[in-house]
Amino acid sequence: MAQYISKLLSFGGDRRLKHYQMLLEEIKSFEEGLKELGEDQLRKMSDMLRQHAISGESLDKLLPEAFALVREASLRSIGLRHYDVQLIGAMALNDGCIAEMKTGEGKTLVSTAAGYLNALKGDNVHIVTVNDYLAKRDAEWMSKVYGLLGMGVGLIQNNMPRGLKTAAYQASVTYGTNSEFGFDYLRDNMIYSSANRLQRGQSFAIVDEVDSILIDEARTPLIISGLSSAPAELYSLFAEIAVMLDQEKDIVLDEAKRTVYATDEGLDKVESFLGHEIYSDLTGALSNHLKQALVAEFLFKRDKDYVVDNGEVKIVDGFTGRIMNGRRYSEGLHQALEAKEHVEVKPETQTMATVTLQNYFRMYDKLSGMTGTALTEDTEFEKIYHLPVVPIPTNRPVIRKDEPDFIFRTKEAKFNAVADEVERRHATGQPVLIGTASVKASETLSSLLEKRGVPHEVLNAKEHEREAEIVAQAGRVGAVTVATNMAGRGTDILLGGNRDMLRAKTLRDLGGYTEDSAPAWALHAADAEADYITEREGYAVREFGGLYVIGTERHESRRIDNQLRGRSGRQGDPGESRFYLSLEDDLLRLFGRDRIDKVSEMMVAKGIPDESPLEDELVSKVITTAQKQVESMHFSARKNVLEYDDVMDKQRKAVYAERDAILDGKSVVEHVPDYIQDLVEEELALTCPYTLASDDWDFDVLNAWIVDMTGETAFDARLVEHDDDAGVLEEAICAFLQEVFDNKRKFVGDEFDDLCTSVMLHMMDSHWVAHLTDMEAVKEGIGLRAFGHRDPLVEYKEEAYDSFGYLVTSIYEDFLRTIMHLTEIEEDRPLPDAEEVFKPEDMIYSNVEENLQPSPLPDQGNPLE
Repeated sequence: MAQYISKLLSFGGDRRLKHYQMLLEEIKSFEEGLKELGEDQLRKMSDMLRQHAISGESLDKLLPEAFALVREASLRSIGLRHYDVQLIGAMALNDGCIAEMKTGEGKTLVSTAAGYLNALKGDNVHIVTVNDYLAKRDAEWMSKVYGLLGMGVGLIQNNMPRGLKTAAYQASVTYGTNSEFGFDYLRDNMIYSSANRLQRGQSFAIVDEVDSILIDEARTPLIISGLSSAPAELYSLFAEIAVMLDQEKDIVLDEAKRTVYATDEGLDKVESFLGHEIYSDLTGALSNHLKQALVAEFLFKRDKDYVVDNGEVKIVDGFTGRIMNGRRYSEGLHQALEAKEHVEVKPETQTMATVTLQNYFRMYDKLSGMTGTALTEDTEFEKIYHLPVVPIPTNRPVIRKDEPDFIFRTKEAKFNAVADEVERRHATGQPVLIGTASVKASETLSSLLEKRGVPHEVLNAKEHEREAEIVAQAGRVGAVTVATNMAGRGTDILLGGNRDMLRAKTLRDLGGYTEDSAPAWALHAADAEADYITEREGYAVREFGGLYVIGTERHESRRIDNQLRGRSGRQGDPGESRFYLSLEDDLLRLFGRDRIDKVSEMMVAKGIPDESPLEDELVSKVITTAQKQVESMHFSARKNVLEYDDVMDKQRKAVYAERDAILDGKSVVEHVPDYIQDLVEEELALTCPYTLASDDWDFDVLNAWIVDMTGETAFDARLVEHDDDAGVLEEAICAFLQEVFDNKRKFVGDEFDDLCTSVMLHMMDSHWVAHLTDMEAVKEGIGLRAFGHRDPLVEYKEEAYDSFGYLVTSIYEDFLRTIMHLTEIEEDRPLPDAEEVFKPEDMIYSNVEENLQPSPLPDQGNPLE
């Protein structure tokens, strides 16, 4: 293996990998001295390394010894010794890079070395996975490695009680999902006591399946919403109207750009049914209802974009095929889908806190990631996250055969050909994995296999709870697995089956036993059964040619296609892959129609039967071009969303930083003189500007403002001897406001400072929520500015700047007004707590795709690109 690594390292002359190879030799030299040590001695060495790190010694200097310790601890605790390439991958993670490692190379174990090293100095290390199952599995498994070296491991899960989460974040290394880490960050900025803070900051994150999280889900902002009282009846009404519209006459539909809107004829029909003009409603509510009803009816397909499960509309992740539980589309789209499917229309929500995954993960002091497929997106990783992609050599050479595409004229012919091939391979005993692009396609193929009598498993959004078990056994003799996308499944397909899962199944079959409850005879029997099956079937499957992977449709991203292929040929196993395509596939239909029509005509002219495949370089080029086109379009959309969110991100950080400072002890009362002066200066600029003579100053408005602020009528600005100097007037008003404030302080007594802190936090939160709502409205219509030949992004930045200034002024003004108007205080009044102010049952946590693509000018493309 060492020769294979050396060959790869010399190829291309990658300096980084050559440096890692030198470090590897140092690690091995340390490792030799650890083999004879006891576990107590290993832990003492770990404690010594921790002291060096805390005292400021460079982690790079500590790396060889730390990695050697982890390697030895892993071997002793879980029986796995890191391959050399796994340690090289960990070095890339430590350097803040993305380690591109093929499927089956053991990325879960790779993270332990980098995680341990970076946790030595006391910072919390976050290991980020794509779902709760993988987070729990990895945390429980790897905790044995960390535990042997004296480090604690924490696990955060969806709906976990606050107390357990707090403990999890106190651990050296914390496992969890990208959504849960992000939501906890938002929750930490909604608390009213620093004791309720969950996270210890964002120091170092290792993101597993980094392309899925930072690329595929980049346009999905995390949103915490509160229920609003908006009526739901209109959604049902507009759903009925949308069904009646003629697709040819009443709407203009562009599936490729995901846009739909009513024609003049369609609008007349809608307004006739409503008995009301859509755009006479100045709030824009009716026009939004129409927009979302059209999108739901004509762009979103059941069992592809969403499923209906137990009376609920649930989003299907287009990249993994999983149901995205708890996530809802924003701006009324989810309610429109519920009305379309005649299920309960749940109330709309008001955004209370939000952050995009892009900006959340860019907060980390050091960020790294792992995936099997990153090179196709290396430009985006570098530009957006400043993350270099480092391809890590495989432990054993990849010998999988990737065959040329088979192309059919129709979808029907394609699926029949796939079913025929699966039937033939199954008869030989070779396991087959079929990847489909939608739930509907998986069900179509399943039906064809049933007619042929081929036993199989179906893994799609409707079977997500069994996914680990299904995937784990997909490499057994004769196994046939139909899966809706295979990105981020997190479970290896082992030829002959997964021994641990087979063992657990045998224990259950023997009497419902678990690992902890099983008697010795059952454990022995389960071990023997699992070993027999995996060794016997593993040998047979390798003789049959390994796992055969069939793709039934090209994905919009080449990366997802590569992930499917990568399920076969792990760790030097034999394998084969081929894509079966049709000229009716969505990718070709939407992005290569002209060329594909010519190919279809050629096939008909030459008399090529539908059931005969075509291997054509022209079609392959069209597919590659279409994929690159879509990837570029998605990158532009993600970059566009980020540019807009960057504006809000600066404001969010400013508000949250001030909020944290107050929670951590910053005195609000001490800064009241500054608040007062800023507000008075702003008011005098409006009523008594320096540019006007004092005879023209508006004392009526000024006095009214003072009364409104204080509730006191004792002060009259006209009576101040100012000698035409607004500065003198400013001092007098500031002194009066400060006097009123100080009187309230005496009135309230010892609780005054705590009361001011509580009121200020409330004001910050309520105004921030209103600000988010306002900026969402601005963003929704900002694209129309392009019609006036103005840059929408520049316009948005200006609007955001002005709005933020108003936000700050409003917070201080409402805070002072509230305090100065105090007339009575309840005795023993408890200060509000996070659970009191933001009740969990009233909170909605969503992670929805944001489609920020303003309407383009005619024939000029998107003005934001």
